[in-house]
Amino acid sequence: MEPDQLRQLFLSFPETTEETPFGEGVAVYKTAGKMFALLSWEDNPFRINLKCNPQKAEELRDQYSCVLPGYHMNKKHWNTVITDKSVEDDLLTEWIEHSFECVIKGMPKAKRTELLKMWHESDKAPASAESDEMRESLKKGI
Repeated sequence: MEPDQLRQLFLSFPETTEETPFGEGVAVYKTAGKMFALLSWEDNPFRINLKCNPQKAEELRDQYSCVLPGYHMNKKHWNTVITDKSVEDDLLTEWIEHSFECVIKGMPKAKRTELLKMWHESDKAPASAESDEMRESLKKGI
């Protein structure tokens, strides 16, 4: 996936902003003020930091050579993905969606519900099992 495609994907999530607090070569993507992705354009291949639940973070690092502990991040909750084309775009998209989900899971119930509803109504929410679980919690108001 090319940087412009990633940028479009990141900005498709509800209430997402793009900031460059570390200079022009690094873009930070936040939803409702909470970071869920960091894209380093200066590296070749470029790198993406994504939030991840701790167990899945370890599993991904063990399974994929392009997934490393999060560079300059809490390595328990963040992975750095080297975009060397060793994983399909669909899988990378799943990891990005998981990062977004991890961030909104930590938000207050009202905000989480609002963002989930916006995401669901946008038809951009995936059909993955984890997202189905998130949708069910939306229906139940959890």
